[in-house]
Amino acid sequence: MPRFDDVRRVSLADALSPLPGARGERFREVFRHGSLHVEVYAPRDVDAQTPHTRDEVYVVAAGRGSFVTDEGALAFAVGDFLFAPAGMRHHFADFSHDLALWVFFYGPEGGERSSF
Repeated sequence: MPRFDDVRRVSLADALSPLPGARGERFREVFRHGSLHVEVYAPRDVDAQTPHTRDEVYVVAAGRGSFVTDEGALAFAVGDFLFAPAGMRHHFADFSHDLALWVFFYGPEGGERSSF
């Protein structure tokens, strides 16, 4: 993988190959610029993530399932956009074996204020 500041294009195949990592990690950071950090995430069997300290966007690259938060569960499929503000509990459930997501962390620790 090229240095982060040299990257202008990352394919899903390149980002996922090879996963899992040496310690079984199911994610990889593939790009960083300012406050933006981009990862690819491919959970298997169970998604045991904990709340993050920054705002987070997921774009579903492959697979389907449910995005679960304290507010309930939302079905998702390829191409969907999912948002988790900083500190919100969330995880993926009932997902297909091929689930792969682009993950975008951005903004300050604690998240940005909502303009709504």
